[in-house]
Amino acid sequence: MMLIEETTVPTGALPVAVFKEHLRLGTGFADDGLQDTLLESFLRSALAAIEARTGKALIERTFSWSVTRWRGGCEQALPIGPVSAVVGVTLVDRAGDQELVDAESYVLRPDMQRPVIAAVSGSLPAIPNAGSATIEMLAGFGPDWSDLPADLAQAVMLLATHYYEYRHEVQYDGGCMPFGVSALIERYRTVRLLGGGTA
Repeated sequence: MMLIEETTVPTGALPVAVFKEHLRLGTGFADDGLQDTLLESFLRSALAAIEARTGKALIERTFSWSVTRWRGGCEQALPIGPVSAVVGVTLVDRAGDQELVDAESYVLRPDMQRPVIAAVSGSLPAIPNAGSATIEMLAGFGPDWSDLPADLAQAVMLLATHYYEYRHEVQYDGGCMPFGVSALIERYRTVRLLGGGTA
């Protein structure tokens, strides 16, 4: 199985100005925007790290997920959340030919921890032998920074600040996440059961 981020977080959705205030950087100078690209990179890195730890997409964007078999015949848990829409399901045979599945034959059951795509009746469409199914979905809390829960937004700020303050460190310290960040994201982490339930 393979999860691919089809669209990236737009620069306009990143709170660079808020991050500057959080860092208490000086303002009113001619070179105020000089560090914007650097600050954006730390915000993106913090977002990616927290998304990896929680299994959640923070800022809304499109993902595609390919599987070679369904874990359950009538439903399939999705590997990321929250999912607001399934854009489409495509079956791909061994020759690469594609068939779009009728959107009326399945339904999304939203869930913060484990969203599920389920057959309306019977089973999900059979995946061709030596083929795959690709699910395209819209995942994330919303398109804007303000859509994030306050604790996750704070966790991103704290982690991005950690990256900024230790940007010149070259010694490896084990890659541990700061305690404050870990505490803030703990309730969003997905509890893995039966090998994750998404394979």
